[in-house]
Amino acid sequence: MITGASAGLRKNRMDWALFLAVLALLAIGTIAVFSSVAVLPQQARIIRTQLIAIPFGLIAFAAAWSLNYQVYQDQWKWVYGLLLAFLAGVLVFGVVDKGARSWYRLPFFSVQPSEFARLGLILVLANYLDKRIGKIRELQTVLGAFALCLPVFFLLIKQPDFSAILITFPVALIMLFASGASVFHLSIILGYAFISGLFPVLWTIIGLNPELLDSSLIGYFFHMSDSWLNALTFVGAVAAGAWALWRLSVRLYANVTGVYFAGAALVVILGFFSGMVVKNQMKDYQQKRLEVFLSPESDPRGAGYNLLQARIAIGSGGILGRGVFSGTQSRLGFVPERHTDFILAVVGEEMGFWGMLLVMGLYVVVMRRVMQGARLARDRFGYLVNCGIFGMFLVYFGINFGMLLGFAPVAGVPLPLLSYGGSNLVATMAAVGIAESVYARRYALV
Repeated sequence: MITGASAGLRKNRMDWALFLAVLALLAIGTIAVFSSVAVLPQQARIIRTQLIAIPFGLIAFAAAWSLNYQVYQDQWKWVYGLLLAFLAGVLVFGVVDKGARSWYRLPFFSVQPSEFARLGLILVLANYLDKRIGKIRELQTVLGAFALCLPVFFLLIKQPDFSAILITFPVALIMLFASGASVFHLSIILGYAFISGLFPVLWTIIGLNPELLDSSLIGYFFHMSDSWLNALTFVGAVAAGAWALWRLSVRLYANVTGVYFAGAALVVILGFFSGMVVKNQMKDYQQKRLEVFLSPESDPRGAGYNLLQARIAIGSGGILGRGVFSGTQSRLGFVPERHTDFILAVVGEEMGFWGMLLVMGLYVVVMRRVMQGARLARDRFGYLVNCGIFGMFLVYFGINFGMLLGFAPVAGVPLPLLSYGGSNLVATMAAVGIAESVYARRYALV
């Protein structure tokens, strides 16, 4: 016999606010994609892929929602093994598109494994952090979490797909923070990531301003990544500088052990070599994106064209927009990649300021409901899984809006549920389904 309380619980197995917000974003995105490709020669292929991806996404959502999310914790080794095999296989069997071997080409559509690998890594990290929650304040636990990420990052670099790393790395940090990891340890990781990105940025700035090379010191710094001898000289200088600072602190009777100075030097050195790898692995179009971020007006007809035209399109939409299927900037082809990277430009031009506010509001609802599900989760694993899914949406949201505002480089990152992309859509719907599974099983009775 089902009691009234039990029946009530069963009626609430779906978080309808989350589901309806996702459907609204999907509807807006589909309309924007159809409008943006109206004059493209590949219009039929894009529309066909989008129409195939929507039912596949709904099936992925339903399957993930109906399946008990705890099975991923029980079978985490299979999840981890499959995501690594999926990523490794694309390096052998994948096709090259825009300079990256990131796709499996199937008869009617293509599959991008990095989109599914990100979700798999969230599940694996949630299991790892749940099992080591008693030692979460220890550095080796944090390093262990990133040791799980390193094979994934290595396979993504080999494609290369830096945008996937740009999304996944912050998600891992958010999950560590949510699990209670030491802020000091996370600061070390953030420092390493900052330095890894700082060196390519500084080298790019010098390349954009060649007059700076008149200085011999700046010229030496600029060519450090071109010679291993120069690189080793830099390593020696950092080590000597750390040792000198430590000796100075000893003379000043500062109560700071040498371990901190050695650790700081190690972070700088590792960041430098990671920066070298990033610089040497970057494709020409990726380098151009970085240059556009640093100086969008430096090449308005070349690398900076996309970003400048996207901003013009949003500005031309005004408060109410030009009307759906009536945008001139996007439909006439002034905004390249408008159905993927710059889908917000289409929304801003055709739906105006209120359309942009609607999209932002729906994303806030999605993220808020996912975190509400995390707070109601019946176990720590479910809590951490939802924190990872929340982090995924937050990073996507921040990069896409930050890109148009000039706070982030053009990274080739789609906006889930809005941008065209079958793999991203199916993976996103699967992630929402897992979040709904956590919500549905928040009570032991359901």
